[in-house]
Amino acid sequence: MPFAIYITLWNWLQRLGGLGLILLGVLDNSVIPVPGSMDALTVILAAHEKDWWPYYAAMAVIGAVFGGYLTYVLGRKGGKQALEKKLPREKAEKVYRTFGKYGFWSLFVPALLPPPVPFSPFLVAAGAMKYSRKRFFIAVGAGRTIRYGALAYLGSMYNKQILGFFHKYYHPILWTFLTLTLAGGIVGAFFIWKRKRQRKALIPGNANQSPKAA
Repeated sequence: MPFAIYITLWNWLQRLGGLGLILLGVLDNSVIPVPGSMDALTVILAAHEKDWWPYYAAMAVIGAVFGGYLTYVLGRKGGKQALEKKLPREKAEKVYRTFGKYGFWSLFVPALLPPPVPFSPFLVAAGAMKYSRKRFFIAVGAGRTIRYGALAYLGSMYNKQILGFFHKYYHPILWTFLTLTLAGGIVGAFFIWKRKRQRKALIPGNANQSPKAA
């Protein structure tokens, strides 16, 4: 049953086309990402309609940037505690040190690279450290534009090979995405359960926020 539901959702996203990329982008760039899903859908849609690859690249970028901004806002509202509740304190501090040292590049590089490079912790860190919204949009937008632009273009250029591959390995690929989605959902549910058990708000308060970054 979960597999059938996932196939239905996946087919629904494909039929939505560009809108499906925006919806999936919001989820994939949230605190519960679905690794690889945006890449795959962008490539498949561009392969199906190769002349439309700039459009699909643009829709993927819009979804990714909007989803990333929502996570940025959560970090801005929750402060450092927002990330410390997601990661062990040592790893959270490492993310903050990296962001404090590299700023723009700590957003641009993860936005450009594919999984398993982590991205959402840096989105939260950017919000928690009050990073400039303008620079945030430039960094994330530039990285995602290069990434999804390249994927959509490759999808249009090698559409026959790509569609043949996905047709042959359709079920294994969907099982992989299903597993990743369920894993993300379990982690998110556990986080919510833990916060409620501790009688804490799902989004921590504004304590311990850092000064605004340059």
